[in-house]
Amino acid sequence: MSVYRVTDIIGTSAKSWEEAAREALATAASSLRDLRVAEVVAQDITLGDDGKIESFRTKLRVSFKYEK
Repeated sequence: MSVYRVTDIIGTSAKSWEEAAREALATAASSLRDLRVAEVVAQDITLGDDGKIESFRTKLRVSFKYEK
């Protein structure tokens, strides 16, 4: 039997939602082992005072396996 934990992470990028997701997963993978699934939960953008896009944000729900 296996046990998994599910947690939310948020990545940011000045270029795209996809890059934000990649950055979040790369960072999570550096400290979490055995990542299994990543689900995009939400995407949004931050705007500057001039109304232009400052960054893209992707919220991911990831699961990873507990080790015995």
